[in-house]
Amino acid sequence: MLVQKENTIGEVVAGNFHTAKIFEDFGLDFCCGGKKTIQDACRERGINPDAILSNLMVIEHVNGSVAHYDKWELDFLIDYIITNHHTYVLREITTIEHHMEKVMLKHGEKHPEIFKINSFFSELKDELIVHMQKEEKMLFPYIKNMVFASRNALDFPYPPFGTVTNPVAMMENEHENAGKLMSEINKVSNSYTPPDDACTTYRILYKELADFEADLHIHIHLENNLLFPKTIALEKSFSINN
Repeated sequence: MLVQKENTIGEVVAGNFHTAKIFEDFGLDFCCGGKKTIQDACRERGINPDAILSNLMVIEHVNGSVAHYDKWELDFLIDYIITNHHTYVLREITTIEHHMEKVMLKHGEKHPEIFKINSFFSELKDELIVHMQKEEKMLFPYIKNMVFASRNALDFPYPPFGTVTNPVAMMENEHENAGKLMSEINKVSNSYTPPDDACTTYRILYKELADFEADLHIHIHLENNLLFPKTIALEKSFSINN
């Protein structure tokens, strides 16, 4: 793929996930901000887009395996998201909360910012749990029904929510808010830099939060820039073919 300034960040990362690091290094959001073109995103941040393009050209020539998420069938992609990202979120929430409690108890008086981090993370946790339940119980089953109908030349399975664009818009809005909460945690923790007097648990907690943010970026990217656009296109294909 020859990347141009007019390409959206999301489609570039969808074609080669290794490019995500380039955008992150320049402070450009590839998940919630994936619908922006490289040119528009760079203009907002005062970045020369040619610097991005030159780095992307290097990535394109690097050998190595690339996860071609954009080539996967939608039902397979859904199973991957649940198994790798939903499961990860539920598992890590418990671990992070346990470590957060210990750090607040031991370091909270000297480092009150940990209480802010805990507040943001608690809100993020509550939102993500409900969000993932909506996807697994409502949206994802409908997408799988559409895939099955399309694969077997069956009639369009009319959804209870009118059109798939309605729950997709809701999920994208919730992704946006999750991204903002994670960004606040990043900022308050000074990009997950533990203080000099941090104990081992403190340092582990910050590493866990950094990993949690990295996973959330991939998680949101897979849905916003791959699953949702292809789902909307699949729904439209039924009206075209009928």
